[in-house]
Amino acid sequence: MRVVSISVNGLAQAVEKGFFDWLAEQDADVVCVQDHRMRAYEIEDFNLIPEGYEAYFIDGEKNEDGGVGIYTRHFPKAIMYGFANEQADREGRFIQADFDKVSVASVLAPCALGREEELISEDDLTVLDHKDDFMDAFGLHMQKTLRKRRQFIFGANLQTAHHVTDASPLYHRVDFSGFLPHERAWLDRLFDEMGCVDAFRDINKQSNQFTWWPEQTEGSRKNAGIRVDYQLMTPGIRKTIQDGWIDSTTRFSDHAPVIMDYDIEIGI
Repeated sequence: MRVVSISVNGLAQAVEKGFFDWLAEQDADVVCVQDHRMRAYEIEDFNLIPEGYEAYFIDGEKNEDGGVGIYTRHFPKAIMYGFANEQADREGRFIQADFDKVSVASVLAPCALGREEELISEDDLTVLDHKDDFMDAFGLHMQKTLRKRRQFIFGANLQTAHHVTDASPLYHRVDFSGFLPHERAWLDRLFDEMGCVDAFRDINKQSNQFTWWPEQTEGSRKNAGIRVDYQLMTPGIRKTIQDGWIDSTTRFSDHAPVIMDYDIEIGI
């Protein structure tokens, strides 16, 4: 089974830049899309479905919230829209497809980079506070998920890098959201305490393996990259990882796709 995870910064513009042409060459079974920035019904209305795939998408109340979706070549047994967190579900941040032997989800955390202290409510809630609230809620969901007997893969843009090898030196020197100590500590808990597996890092320990070059940091010009895009997995299928890479030469947005191969039969 091949799983692709990609944050597109708007699905329509990504398709115009050749996303579907690229996807046709990948032979992916499941594609986790984040940040599509559309109404879910527009995906079908505008024929934004690659040939040979079924599409399942959730949107946010505002297009700028992002929204997530899944393209799959295999009919799922069930689709779960949201993870029972009111704010996250209103913003369209989670969708899950259940197959016979594994469930695959697409997840998008809020982005606070460059807007950390910006107020978004009368209660003095900042953009960073909003992101932290989501991460706390998603962390509780992951705790419950990792206790289940069922196996899961999450294609996730968590807007946060884990180790110093996952971020260029700019992030080591500047207090940008995405590499703050408490954000990295959240990932410590996810991986070290809960036992969740960072599938890409499980087979690739090299530095400078970035997935995002934010415009806010002039990332493309300075190569100020950061690895915030993941394929998370439950430890019960850790040994199924066969291969994985970041296609850093392909840009439909300021994120690069993450491609992972697993020794898992997805069909029913």
